Amino acid sequence: MRLLVDVGNTAVKVALERSGNISVISAAHIPWQKIEEVLIAQVGGNEGLEPILHNAHLHQIPHYFASVSASLGALKCAYPEFKNLGIDRWLTVVASYHLFPNKACIIVDSGTATKVDVLGADGQHQGGWILPGLDMMIESLVANTQKVFSDSTTSFDTVLGTNTPNAVKNAALSATVALAKQAVEQIERVGNEVQLIYAGGYGELIQQHLDPSGIYFDDLVMQGLVFWRKYQQNV
Repeated sequence: MRLLVDVGNTAVKVALERSGNISVISAAHIPWQKIEEVLIAQVGGNEGLEPILHNAHLHQIPHYFASVSASLGALKCAYPEFKNLGIDRWLTVVASYHLFPNKACIIVDSGTATKVDVLGADGQHQGGWILPGLDMMIESLVANTQKVFSDSTTSFDTVLGTNTPNAVKNAALSATVALAKQAVEQIERVGNEVQLIYAGGYGELIQQHLDPSGIYFDDLVMQGLVFWRKYQQNV
């Protein structure tokens, strides 16, 4: 059994993986006696990770930090300076490549930030965009303008706002959806069928307003960790 650890900007998520099945658990309920190795994807700080590493050390369990590489088998990274690509983005690309082989994919991963990545059907990562997440957009606007405000009760939508919280929240969602649509249009322009993949805390919301036929994964980074590890074991 493996322990999968996703250290994000605002939270640390852990999951167990056994025979390809992934189940998200609480860090307080990690069955350390059954863990054989720990796989880590880290973009955030060490505070939430340190207790996990401490327990892994106590139980003499090896741990591995996932890293970005220029290629992973037939999968190619778009960044010439590949180490500058965030590991969370790379692992969503790795997972999408394996979940949808020989298919062009657009990955919309929306949490603290919204990341849109494009993967060609040939396994060539074509690059992507990073946009502030919905909450970050709203917080930045409210903090830096007078008489612009939001609230916690107004829902997100893409229609024109008829009050200030509507205008703020709907603009944030509309901008995010429009960015993802641009990626779709670029891929479809060259005649490729697109598989839309959603992830992150706001992934399902964006799915509703962009293309509900796409697929949402709540463990996409975790799946990427498992596929990444398989490559390391086969080198």
